[in-house]
Formats: sequence, structure tokens, C-alpha cells
Amino acid sequence: MSSFYANKPWLKQYADYVPSEFAIPQKSMIDIFEEVAAARPDAPAIHYFHDTISYGTLNEWADRFSSLLAENGVGKGDRVAVYTQNNPHFLIVVYGAWKRGAIVVPLNPMFKEKELKYHLNDSAAKVLVALDSLYEQFGRSVVPNTQVQVVVTCHESDFVSDISAVPMLEKTRKLPVTDTIDMITTLSEIQVDAVGRDRVAVEPGDIALLVYTSGTTGQPKGAMNLHSNLAFNAEVYQRWMQLEENDKVLGIAPLFHITGIVAHMCVAPLAGIPIVLLHRFDPEAVLNFTEKWQPTMTVGSITAYIALMNTPSAAIRNFRSMVKCYSGGAPIPPSIVENFQKKMGPYIHNVYGLTESNSPLTAAPFGVAAPVDKASGALSVGVPIPNCEVRILALEDPNKEAGVGEEGQLAAKGPMIFAGYWNKPEATEKAFHDGFFLTGDVAVMDENGYLYIVDRKKDMIIVSGFKVWPREVEDVLYQHPAVKEAAVVGVPDPYRGETVKAFVSIKDEYLGNVMAEEIKQFCKERLAAYKYPRMVEILDQIPKTTSGKFLRRELRDRTVNQ
Repeated sequence: MSSFYANKPWLKQYADYVPSEFAIPQKSMIDIFEEVAAARPDAPAIHYFHDTISYGTLNEWADRFSSLLAENGVGKGDRVAVYTQNNPHFLIVVYGAWKRGAIVVPLNPMFKEKELKYHLNDSAAKVLVALDSLYEQFGRSVVPNTQVQVVVTCHESDFVSDISAVPMLEKTRKLPVTDTIDMITTLSEIQVDAVGRDRVAVEPGDIALLVYTSGTTGQPKGAMNLHSNLAFNAEVYQRWMQLEENDKVLGIAPLFHITGIVAHMCVAPLAGIPIVLLHRFDPEAVLNFTEKWQPTMTVGSITAYIALMNTPSAAIRNFRSMVKCYSGGAPIPPSIVENFQKKMGPYIHNVYGLTESNSPLTAAPFGVAAPVDKASGALSVGVPIPNCEVRILALEDPNKEAGVGEEGQLAAKGPMIFAGYWNKPEATEKAFHDGFFLTGDVAVMDENGYLYIVDRKKDMIIVSGFKVWPREVEDVLYQHPAVKEAAVVGVPDPYRGETVKAFVSIKDEYLGNVMAEEIKQFCKERLAAYKYPRMVEILDQIPKTTSGKFLRRELRDRTVNQ
């Protein structure tokens, strides 16, 4: 057991579930990938809709892309941006760039001109790989105002043998993009005997990625994620979820997000197992191809699970191969976990992490139902992962630690913590205290070492001097049978300073039959007077990031600007 668990007899009952500390991997992620490709070249690496790509073939495509980069002067430390959905191209670009020692910059495919320009300029990316539709719509006008020298385009149907068998893609057509390199055509023409010659030595301490923070509360910052960070947390996932050769990863987390990268793309080669990719998250497609490929493991946002559960055909679909389900990125109401298990079969385990911690920082032991905090009703995010040291720092004084059951800021130290923010030394310095990374999340630890995330420190609402955590109000909202999704924010109030406002979307079967006043009254009967939402707004859909986090700043601005 790790030092954190030392002398904690309660943990003995979970000895079969919680991994012990282990040695930090002394390999880069590209070394790990190439090893499995050499050892098991015929093993499936990707199931993309109805088609399969083996590890050997994927490695060959990556070699060809590496040669393309070498021909265009891309070397160690250069940045290669990838602007696609969950397509095979993403993996080809990442592995190919790593073979050159380049740093990959994953970009959100929802970015438009302003966001795209910011990220390309901040990272000083030399190469942009984009879906042709994204490039034509947003990239073409942006690239001349950046340092990008090479543009490579691709299409979501490139690896689909029969597009008519994929309704999601049937209406899409490859665009005749000019002044770019067509990825598939160009890579196919590269001589096989030439690939691999430009391989660069990559060390565990080298930067693998610049993954930008979501920017929900400020300007995004590029987190410098090292190969050693990725390799370590990939092994955490493998050990924690007990992944073996017969497992398969369901890739529902976006690959541009740190969870998609570590929990899907990095853990798969480490375990030698395939990923099921479906271009973008579509609940019906996920259910279809879960039945076809029988994946066993995933990590996704709770909003993805909610969407699956509320899909009309969910009741008659077979989702029971998914025995290793985890969710992170946002607080999980216990009622959602209970309802999902009743309807779909699997239990959703909680996991907590950040871009800066390379995904997992704490997790519920696999096979064990997480406890619920009696005081707040919060579902536990589990216990710290191996080799991770955590502290709960007093909110008013980070030099003091909060006691058992007391709220404080969660801080962490270990081999999963990033190296700092790209070209932002001051922000990096502020992010650490006494060697511990400051998560900005308010947490409570119980007497058994279980952690509960109360909420983001910056999202706390002050009503007439009283603290209100959005998660607590959202938990109550989810208990209303008509509520599909709920997000709570604080908005200016001339009397109270701030007041609580709830945004909700309604399940299809209740549309037109439930009013905002009914939902407000429901909360009023279950919450203290200062906590219940005095304002409720019903939306068709609550705005969120691609990774499933609610855009609380956008919701606040929506209210202020009304």
C-alpha cells in the first residue's frame, strides 16, 4: 500500500480492489506503443464503426506520418496541433508526432476562429492536422495569422469501408480542399522502406502534450503533460480497473481531452487492447456499437451517461458488457448512479482528476459502491490513486490543513502532476504551494480516507453571507422526475449580494407538462431558505464543453445580459 494508506486498517477490506504503489514507468508513451505493435501486430488497436485497424497497421500509418513531419522540418519540441473528432487520424497524428519527439496540441473540434487562433498562436504550432470541414469553415481564415507552416487535412470517412452502413457519416462527403496535404493520399504514397528512419529518441521527462485547460473561468492555459505523467496514469487505470487482454475500451470521452487521451488512447496500448471509436458521441451509435463490439471499460462525463440512459431505445439495448464504467469531470448526483444501474445494468464508479493531474487523482475502488457524505449528500470520488499524496488545505490559510470532515482546498503531489503551464511561469508558481498542486476544488475527507468534492472554490455562491455550493442544489434538482440536466450558478442580487439560479433541461416525456415554478417549489421544500433557487430557467439544452462540463460562466453572463 502507498504511504497515504499506511496504518489505515479500514483499507484491508479493499485489498483486492485498490492497487499498491508501483515504480514510475521509465518509458515514454511512444516506446510503450511501439512495443505492443511489435509484439502483437495483428491484434486490433481500433474498432472504428464496422472496421478494424490492427496495432501493426496503426504503427505503420504513424511511421508514415512521422516521415511526413520529417520531410517538413518538424523536429523534437516542435508543436503539432490536431483538430479532429474521435477518429483514427487522431491516434496516427499523436503517435507519428511522438516518433519525431514533437509535442502534440489537441484542439477542441468545437473551436471556432477566435479559439482556434488563440490556441495555435499560444502554442506556436508548426503543423495543423484538421478535418477538412473544420479547416474550410474555421481554419483557412485563421492559419495565415499564425505560425503554422503545414496544413494536413483528413475526413471522418477515410477509414470506413462502407459509408452507407454508418448513418452518422452517410451524408458527409470528402471536400476537395486546396493548398493542403491530404493525409490519407500522401501517407499512402510514402515508400514503406523509408518509414521509421526519422525516429527520434524520446525520454520519459519530455513534454508529450500541451493540453489546454477548459477556459470556463478564464483564458485557457497550456498544461505541459510529460510522457512520464501519461505512462504513469495509464498504468494506474490499467491496475485500478484490472484491465486484461480480453477487455476493450469504449471511447466516449473526447480524445482532445486529457481523460480521452489517458483513459482511452494511452491505456489501450499499455494493456494491448482495442478502442472503439465513433467519430463523435451519439447515444444511439454508442448503444449500437456496444452491442457489436462488446467493450468493457470506459471513462466518460456524467452527461454522457445521462444521455445514454435517456435514449428512447436504451430500455431494450444490451449495455451489460460495460462492467468497468467510471465517470469524472463533474459532480455525480447519487440518484443518477442509482437510476443508471437500474436501467442499464452497470454501476458508475466515480473518478476525479484534472488536466494538470493527467486525469486520475482519486477514484472509487473498482467493484465497490462509493459512500455518500451524510452531511452534504455528495457521492465520494474515492481515495487517492497509488503514489499520490493529498492534503486538504484550510480555505483561509493554505499553510494549515483542514481536519477530518472539514472543507478545504484539495492539493496533491505525485508522478501524475504536470510540469507547469506553457510560457506562463507566474501562473505555474501560483498553481503550487509547498510542492503541492492546488486544484481549486473544495473537498472533504472522512475518517476512512474517502474524499468528497464539494465544488469548485470559484463557483461557491455567497447568499446573504451564507455559503451555497452549486452541487448540493443540483443534487436536489436531479431528484425531480422531469429534470434531465441541471446547472446552478450565483447571479447578482441587490439585497442578498448573490442569489441562486438554476438552469434545467427537461426529459422528453415531460416537455410542456412541467413549469419553472413547480421546480422551484420542489427545491424550496427540500432546501434551506437561502439555498433553494429563487430563479429557474428551462433550456432546451444546457451549454457545456465537449468534455461535459457545464459552462457556468456562460450561464452567469446569460443572466446578467438579459
